Amino acid sequence: MTIQTPAVGVETPPERIQEPEAERRRVPEGPVKVVHAFWLAGMSCDGCSISATGATNPSVEDLMTGSIAGLPKVVLHHPVLSVEVGDEFIHPFELAAKGELDAPYVCIYEGSIADERIAAENGGYFSAMGDQVIEGGDRPFPTADRMVEMAPGAAAVIAIGTCATWGGIPAAAGNPTGSMSVMDRLGKDFRSALGLPVINIPGCAPVGDNFTETVAAILLFLQGMGPLPEFDELGRPAWLFNETVHRGCTRAGYYEEGVFAEDYGDKECLVEVGCWGPVVNCNIVSRGAQSHMGGCMAAGGPCIGCTMPGFPDKFAPFYKAPPGSAVSSAASRTVGFGMRRLRALSNHNVSREVRWDELYGGEVPSGWGNVEKPSLLDKTVHFFYEKLQFSGSKKPGRDDSDKWATDRPSRVRGMDAPHDVRETEGRE
Repeated sequence: MTIQTPAVGVETPPERIQEPEAERRRVPEGPVKVVHAFWLAGMSCDGCSISATGATNPSVEDLMTGSIAGLPKVVLHHPVLSVEVGDEFIHPFELAAKGELDAPYVCIYEGSIADERIAAENGGYFSAMGDQVIEGGDRPFPTADRMVEMAPGAAAVIAIGTCATWGGIPAAAGNPTGSMSVMDRLGKDFRSALGLPVINIPGCAPVGDNFTETVAAILLFLQGMGPLPEFDELGRPAWLFNETVHRGCTRAGYYEEGVFAEDYGDKECLVEVGCWGPVVNCNIVSRGAQSHMGGCMAAGGPCIGCTMPGFPDKFAPFYKAPPGSAVSSAASRTVGFGMRRLRALSNHNVSREVRWDELYGGEVPSGWGNVEKPSLLDKTVHFFYEKLQFSGSKKPGRDDSDKWATDRPSRVRGMDAPHDVRETEGRE
């Protein structure tokens, strides 16, 4: 029997401990006035914190002040944003871990969870916050261990950002930290005090509104004022991540017609310059990165799959056309070649007024430039197209007195051609 060596940097996670169902701590039933939000950071760049604080719908300020009708006030314990320091800051975390906090709470984890056993072998740590008393003195308390202590009593455990949800860049092949996601660390059988598995809001960095909107939905559920939001099989908010980037992309129409960008800055579809949008679940283009503005493709950047569990390894090398695009792009070009030309014919036809067709023989009285009259091919195509268009219904402007195809539509009867401007010269 052959035993395969684990991939570099992929270690077996520490033993997962799940409290028996009967012994789990439960959140208070019924409406609550205050909910604590404990923010912990692991292998993180703090981009998720920046993204969350920039959210507008709802904003962090709205959540913290309790200004949203029906929602409790949120007390945020954040290592950067909190005014408390030292023991005063750490104390609420310790109360929550012991089950002695006087209000329900949620755990929010930013950044991937490093395997602290690797660092501990040399007496060190990877990510820590506060101290713990050990034999021989105090040492920083790893945030991963603190999260494991607090998670069973939390109303919900929320992983924000791709590092926390799937491991992200710190967990890429070859990493020396054994980094993993919150879901990997707590395990499949983990349930919060509300009976919820880990909730994942991916993105590098995530859309801030995706995070605050999910928090608001969970708080409504906690208050008994709404149903449990729908999450997919990976713990993502289904209403936010059930569509691919491509379906909401403003450049998708170019893909349909087989027109692709050849360089960055081009306006067409970006698939052939490395965009993975057709297979990536994310709403950043339809929602915008900040205040409903921006987003990777809207700003001209191809999607590199940062919201997906396979990121970054399965999307490398970045900015190179995905292998599947060789087939899909070729098919799109084949179909799009004819589609573009047919649409151009229709566009040319509907860009003329009825008056121009009926009275001026197709001539467009525009002084801005010359517009070509419809050719014989245009007229032939339009004749048959119109037959199909009005099949089973009456053409606008006609009535029962119209007997022949050559009868003018009633809407243009009596429309005399405008007087020649030269006729009015010299008149007062």
